[in-house]
Amino acid sequence: MSHVFARNCRATPPLVDRGEGVYLIDREGKRYFDGSGGAAVSCLGHSDPDVARAIRDQLEKVAFAHTGFFTSEPAETLADTLIANAPAGLDRVYLVSGGSEAMEAALKLARQYFIETGQPARHRVIARRQSYHGNTLGALATGGNMWRRAPFAPLMIETTHISPCYAYRGQEPGESEWDYGQRVANELEAEIERLGPETVMAFVAEPVVGATAGAVPPVEGYFRKVREICDRYGVLLILDEVMCGMGRTGTLFACEQDGVVPDITAIAKGLGAGYQPIGAMLCTATIHDAIAAGSGFFQHGHTYMGHPVAAAAALTVLRKLTDGGLAARAQTMGERLQAALEAAFGQHPHVGDIRGRGLFRALELVEDRETKRPFAPERGLHKALKAAALEAGLICYPMGGTIDGRQGDHVLLAPPFILEDAHIDEIVDKLGTALAQVV
Repeated sequence: MSHVFARNCRATPPLVDRGEGVYLIDREGKRYFDGSGGAAVSCLGHSDPDVARAIRDQLEKVAFAHTGFFTSEPAETLADTLIANAPAGLDRVYLVSGGSEAMEAALKLARQYFIETGQPARHRVIARRQSYHGNTLGALATGGNMWRRAPFAPLMIETTHISPCYAYRGQEPGESEWDYGQRVANELEAEIERLGPETVMAFVAEPVVGATAGAVPPVEGYFRKVREICDRYGVLLILDEVMCGMGRTGTLFACEQDGVVPDITAIAKGLGAGYQPIGAMLCTATIHDAIAAGSGFFQHGHTYMGHPVAAAAALTVLRKLTDGGLAARAQTMGERLQAALEAAFGQHPHVGDIRGRGLFRALELVEDRETKRPFAPERGLHKALKAAALEAGLICYPMGGTIDGRQGDHVLLAPPFILEDAHIDEIVDKLGTALAQVV
């Protein structure tokens, strides 16, 4: 009997034994192609010798020093390197241990910024339906996935949600992509006006929506309109790049492709590539300097923030993504993966949409292609697909509730950036086997 409190109390997962490149191998010797990087984490695969060496080297110097007393060379260099490669305007880095922590820090910084600048009435957050921003209470409240939120609703901060930019489901017949994007972006202005501009603190969004809707990219011009509205009303733009950032969509920061710079952004997952738990919140000099000129102290913190070993690992990962060219490679290989998915499943009777950017792709599954009618939620298609894919030797990321938190199914793919063309064929073949079994 295991004493581990598992995610699913009624299932016993395989016991992983080791990792080799793009594969994980269980105790019985079965090999699984990591087609989702866990949860879009393992961008370098599972046995990178340079990252392992950086961890060992740092352990021999110092493993831990609390940031209430010390900074460290790995943390300082990681912050410098992130800002050197970030969109112009981002200036400060707050290192934490994961994505939920990064988003929680972003929300608390936004609130403190308005207190420090004499606008204490600003406390409301606007986000989008079918978004996911983490599992701590503030981040969970901000997310727009009703199934995840429901049990904890009485504990949550005040958040309202507008439509996502989800063209496959939301674009009306005869409406151009541009007009659709402007229409749903304008919902933000209407919601700010409804709530009272003087009370709104931030708008939060994923540049490319991840787990809850399946690699949904925005249409052209959507985020530029959002940025314009936020500027008009003095609302902070917080972009959650925990899943879609760090090269996953083909550029180091996903928002680069939409021509906008956030006031605050959160990164994690691919920052550490799974080798160490790490995340970060980045903000502009304006926000940091307001705290510095006011109380001088960000009223927030965690024990393991700025962890030297985690920072050393992340610095090596980051250099591989930038100087090593792996973020750009994600763009090239992502286009090949998209082409292969379209060739294999573009006419599949139960694949309604194939979408994404870089090595962040998804298939939305439907019962009827013409009407886009989803499968009945009671069928649990995404659960069956996950099990069938695992049996076939493919780790992927199927989810249900794609449309509204209850209806709809998709499967997310986020393989390591080091994959080769033969691995793309393996993804398609194994996913095809799983799909044939469940639909």
